[in-house]
Amino acid sequence: MRTADARVQLHELDTGRPWEPDPDPWEAAARLVRAAQSGDALAVNDLLTLLTPYVSRLCRPIALTDSADAVQESLIAVFQGLPRLKDPTALYGWVRTITVREAVRVARRAQRETPWGEFDDVPVSRSAELVCDVHDVLRRMSSEHRAVLTLRELEGLDERAASEVLNIPCGTVKSRLHRARNSFRKAWTR
Repeated sequence: MRTADARVQLHELDTGRPWEPDPDPWEAAARLVRAAQSGDALAVNDLLTLLTPYVSRLCRPIALTDSADAVQESLIAVFQGLPRLKDPTALYGWVRTITVREAVRVARRAQRETPWGEFDDVPVSRSAELVCDVHDVLRRMSSEHRAVLTLRELEGLDERAASEVLNIPCGTVKSRLHRARNSFRKAWTR
């Protein structure tokens, strides 16, 4: 029996009524947060399972090949900070802030450890798939530029929201975004 099927049956046994999907996923996530904060280990597991795809989507363009490490570090930070989350309905914004900061930290660490000089002489293949080309361009950018591009282009945040997530002034976000777009454009046209 699959875990989801078992949970449905347990719900029906516990409550005496059939399980129905939650019409408001935001409220369902907030309920999971409250249950996790009160010590429910299953709720913690369900919450982290729910958040993993979201965290992965944020980490991939920032931490690149180290995104698995960034996801793990982010989920650990979320787990450790969960008792301090005051408003469970603000879960996704709170997780986004933690995740972007952790992904940038992991990317910086990897950048210091990677001997980039070895890759400078490798020619970029124009016949490679589009995804590989984009990945290559992103790999050459700083983690700060990847973070601001991810927040603006993938997450759709405005400059003010991105500045709050990155904990930097709005003007810095604008200048980094401008430089990141120019850097991406130049690298893409080469």
